[in-house]
Amino acid sequence: MPLPLIENGFYYHYKHALNGDINNYAYEVIGIGLHSEGKHRIEDTLVIYRPIYDSIGYKMGKMYDLRPLAMFLEKVKKEGKIVKRFEKITDKNIIAQLEEIKRRMYD
Repeated sequence: MPLPLIENGFYYHYKHALNGDINNYAYEVIGIGLHSEGKHRIEDTLVIYRPIYDSIGYKMGKMYDLRPLAMFLEKVKKEGKIVKRFEKITDKNIIAQLEEIKRRMYD
């Protein structure tokens, strides 16, 4: 069974606050990978991403986050509405600002 595609790029987690900093709950997806001891099923597929804000993983050594692909793609309830857990950011101005924040954080 082919895996759903996840494009590399910036995403907002559903907890992103529109009235907060542009990078609150912003992440950069680096790619996907398979659990090396798994059976190469969709359940063994992980999304590899990193925070573009001062998260605990960043504070602990600029660590990457891993999340099962199915969980990354699922929908959740927020304020009584069903929304995507992660939403790809397509606004070029926001992407440019996140690129600059990423450069300061990780370069």
